Amino acid sequence: QVRPVESGGGLVQPGGSLRLSCTAPGFTSNSCGMAWYRQAAGKQREWVSSISTTGTTAYVASVKGRFTISRDAAKDTVYLQLNSLKPEDTAMYSCKTTGAIWCNDWGQGTQVTVSS
Repeated sequence: QVRPVESGGGLVQPGGSLRLSCTAPGFTSNSCGMAWYRQAAGKQREWVSSISTTGTTAYVASVKGRFTISRDAAKDTVYLQLNSLKPEDTAMYSCKTTGAIWCNDWGQGTQVTVSS
């Protein structure tokens, strides 16, 4: 198992930006992709974005054009760039390995709070 570790969350004003990181040693060599999820207080967890082993990306409609997922295979790290943040983006953001059946490890999350 390769447990991801997230970082980069924090408090930001509406319209601001953050870059989240998810590091999972070995996930690239294990042929895993990575997905970001978020869970706001009192709400169900929501899939936000994914990047596959081939680099194919996907986003939930509410973040398209504002968030960008990318991968640095050499560092076994996936990034999620959050731009034009809105209060409704406030949530705990977690990453999870995806793809092959053995790719199913969650990180503990990093809190993003968008407030003036």
